[in-house]
Amino acid sequence: MGSDPERQTSKAAGWSRRTGVFSAVLLATVWVGHHYELVETTVFLWVLGIVALLAALALLFAGFAFSRLWNFGDRGGHDLTVGALMAVLVLVPYGVVAYRITGTPPLRDISTDLEDPPVLGTAAARTRDMNVLTQPTPGEQRLQAQNYPLVTGRSYNLPLDDVVDAVDAVMKRQGWKLVLPLPAGEGQSEVTIDAVAKSFALDLPADVAIRVRDDGDMTLVDMRSASRYGRHDLGDDAARIVAFLAELDQEIAGQEGTAAAE
Repeated sequence: MGSDPERQTSKAAGWSRRTGVFSAVLLATVWVGHHYELVETTVFLWVLGIVALLAALALLFAGFAFSRLWNFGDRGGHDLTVGALMAVLVLVPYGVVAYRITGTPPLRDISTDLEDPPVLGTAAARTRDMNVLTQPTPGEQRLQAQNYPLVTGRSYNLPLDDVVDAVDAVMKRQGWKLVLPLPAGEGQSEVTIDAVAKSFALDLPADVAIRVRDDGDMTLVDMRSASRYGRHDLGDDAARIVAFLAELDQEIAGQEGTAAAE
């Protein structure tokens, strides 16, 4: 009687598992390092590109191993499954980013005042690797107005000093890093507060300027957020402004209620 040849173990399945697991470990490591400011943002972005390539390679290995398993009965089903699963998990965030790119306009500098945006005090600190700050073009202004109608300035019936204090309180809750100590509002007709904020998932930095201006009976607040990296901010700058000003409204309402009670 003849016997069936011994089943071979697919090398591609093993490489799929190794590459998929390595891409997941590398992604977690570089994210933690960047989150705690141990890895520079430019290096972080390059490593993210390498991670995506490794995950895609793990899927290719898994596909080749599966074809060998299906056609020739090779061993390695467990390895190719682990490799494919790790690769898919790693690529999920990239899919979310791709979806947000298609669903948001290609903007990276958002302001509540398009004609006279607040001046970013951190502009001089930008390096050649970072986005260049420019005045918004008419096309960019139209894109912002069409896609982010909630990005509007505020006016409050409070003295400038009180509004500056409210802005400071909200910034501390947001965990933003002040570039310079909070400027004194007393005796001033206009104060600009500069800070650095970070995006929710990737911790990508953005420069933020909040301008508080005395307009007689009212105090006006305008805000600007400009991402330092990437041609597309994925909607983060607009979301940051809308969320901050909504919280500022609540802070101001609390102060007005306290003042009325007194």
